[in-house]
Amino acid sequence: KGSNAAALVDNADWTRDVPVLDFLRDVGKHITVNQMMAKDSVKSRLADENGLSYTEFSYMLLQANDFRHLCEHHDCEMQMGGSDQWGNITAGIDLIRKRLGRSAYGLTWPLLTKSDGTKFGKTADGAVWLDAKKTSPYQFRQFWVQIADSDIENLLPRFSLQSLDEVNALLDAQRENPAGRPAQRALAREMTELVHGAAAAEAAEAAAGILFGGDPMTASQATMDFIAAEVPATKMGTAVLADAAGVLAALPGIAASKSEARRLLTQKSVRANGVVLAADADLTTVPLLHNRWMLVRKGKTTYHLVDFGR
Repeated sequence: KGSNAAALVDNADWTRDVPVLDFLRDVGKHITVNQMMAKDSVKSRLADENGLSYTEFSYMLLQANDFRHLCEHHDCEMQMGGSDQWGNITAGIDLIRKRLGRSAYGLTWPLLTKSDGTKFGKTADGAVWLDAKKTSPYQFRQFWVQIADSDIENLLPRFSLQSLDEVNALLDAQRENPAGRPAQRALAREMTELVHGAAAAEAAEAAAGILFGGDPMTASQATMDFIAAEVPATKMGTAVLADAAGVLAALPGIAASKSEARRLLTQKSVRANGVVLAADADLTTVPLLHNRWMLVRKGKTTYHLVDFGR
């Protein structure tokens, strides 16, 4: 609001209806291929085994034209971004100088990268979001817990709001006991609490403790809500509890048939709410969590949550 109000604009408004020949005439002729090839961002992609598509290569022209439009129509003279945007920003500065006869400026900061050179904040499943609807508090916490030992020494001082002495103490503890991941766990708690609040951080930590071998019977309702959002779940009536093999066979990922379920029971490979199930297992004797839930675990990491809620 006010004279210095921010403006949110959509570059499709000045791009979607521009004929390609007009774009080549008004933008393309001002930026040479030599200039584009000289950009570090282009060089690095060309050296990569996956190469660089024409779409990615031409994106520099689109971003340069965006900067030109913002400068011409909104008096925007500075563009800021990560260091990987330097080439695109300087292309825009050149275009503004040639077409508008004006000066423009760029400001970049180093990208936060992992030890392998990839951007921090990316996972195999995509970006990590602050929005709980896109990345749950549990998944958000696990992202921080799973930071590689080779990265935590660099990342903990950057993200933690603890004192330098406390950070150094955590890093010392990490070096002494890397398997325990004290630095990652501390940072995971701190970041989850900062983004999602103390209650969510506590529930996410408790859920992780249970899913990695803890006692399910200690879970609060809030913790169970977190677990229910993270593992497969099936709703059943309590009448089926007497047929343990039948229950297990109805749970995808646990057993594909009653015969497989009976084999797992004979091998004592399944737990229900922490109780090891034997061949003669009677699920009616297994206490339900909050009179509703049964967390079934096969092996060490395969879970299925059964909801017997009435």
